[in-house]
Amino acid sequence: MKNRLLLTALSLTLSTSVWADFTATPQEARGIAKEAYLYGFPIVEMYKTLYTQTVDEKSPNFEAPFNQIGNTAKAFTARDTAFVTPNADTPYSFVWMDLRSEPVVLTLPPIEEHRYYSVQLIDAYTQNFGYLGTRSTGNNGGNFMIAGPNWQGQQPEKIDRLLRSETDIAYALYRTQLFDKKDLANVRHIQEGYTVEPLSNYVGEQAPAPAPTVDWPKPAPTMSDTPDLFRYLSFMLAFAPAQSVEKDLLGRFKKIGIEAGKPFTLQKFSDEQRKALEDGIADAKAEFAQFKRNKVDTHQVSNGDLFGTRDHLNGNYLYRYAGANMGIFGNSAEEANYIGYFVDKDGQPVDASKHDYTLHFDKGALPPADAFWSLTLYNAKNKLLVANPLNRYLINSRMLPDLKLDADGGLTLYVQNKAPAKDLQSNWLPAPNGPFYGALRLYLPKPEVANGQWKMPLLTPVNQQQ
Repeated sequence: MKNRLLLTALSLTLSTSVWADFTATPQEARGIAKEAYLYGFPIVEMYKTLYTQTVDEKSPNFEAPFNQIGNTAKAFTARDTAFVTPNADTPYSFVWMDLRSEPVVLTLPPIEEHRYYSVQLIDAYTQNFGYLGTRSTGNNGGNFMIAGPNWQGQQPEKIDRLLRSETDIAYALYRTQLFDKKDLANVRHIQEGYTVEPLSNYVGEQAPAPAPTVDWPKPAPTMSDTPDLFRYLSFMLAFAPAQSVEKDLLGRFKKIGIEAGKPFTLQKFSDEQRKALEDGIADAKAEFAQFKRNKVDTHQVSNGDLFGTRDHLNGNYLYRYAGANMGIFGNSAEEANYIGYFVDKDGQPVDASKHDYTLHFDKGALPPADAFWSLTLYNAKNKLLVANPLNRYLINSRMLPDLKLDADGGLTLYVQNKAPAKDLQSNWLPAPNGPFYGALRLYLPKPEVANGQWKMPLLTPVNQQQ
């Protein structure tokens, strides 16, 4: 394909591949399948985004070939479906990086001090291994080298920082703050200054030999919810050299046929073996549902706990799964704090076909953030933005001058399906006619968020306002 960097020679062709074996008993296989599903789901979900953004040139979500940048100089809308729980405040730029032949250099331009921007660096496990931008490197720009796990060279003097990925395939996800619709031209100009190039090109040396090609498997409709996930997991593990802390875990996976670079097929297995894998996946989903209900929905576990480095996650694959399931590619806590609104003040799932809701901030108690805050609503059925006649998907701190304050100086937002009274519509956040959830994002959150000094308000059904 044109301009495509060739990748490692892998194939799913039966005639040229050595199959992994299934050696576990059905009872043992069920437990291993549960582990493998929680472990592998984020990797496979990431692959789905990789495929649609950089492999499938016919996809409406295609962005750019490997090691090239794709810019989206618009705010996300309900028509965008590349990944769940998108952020409509910060137009994205995207680079899918192949780091096996050589590192790549990401160049950032200087931008104005009052605008937030970041480049989130994500490995194939969905772990955030580094950041560039306002918080981490400032708004003065620079040249930053991203290297894979096997690169042995030296950092050139004119590189500002070297960051390493554990995996050969990695993702650079750029966010550039958009102030309002009139600001799109400014965001587009900033995005034009984002560049990516191979290290050899940057330093003016001869390029190393390109890596050979790979047969990228087309995503299947059931790949995230059935044992078919293990086929894609085996495929993607070939780009992720085994970490010493996971060798025992990966050794257990081999007992059910999951092995890096080796094809996985259910057709090889007996009905009893397939049933064991399906039961293990069901066990994993049940554990997540209980965890979400008891820990996430009650805010005992925050989104900041679910995203971050390998050291931060510390082998908690349930947390990593939860992050990918509810909003893949979430920021680390120091970059942004996410508060999920899945239930109301009484712990009941929010549903705009049953209730209208309010969200009230006391005077002086707006979300504390050094960059900005934003509340975005999503349709719970598809985890995408909510189509509505106003094309309003969020309310953020930049909109405060246009919002109506309460008599006491507080702020009340109206979260409902049908429009409120005309004098309240500036504060209306349209909800679907059914279940939904909200994400309150605080970019560069202040210390009072982490230490618990600031208390988040809860959604209140309107019939409880009396």
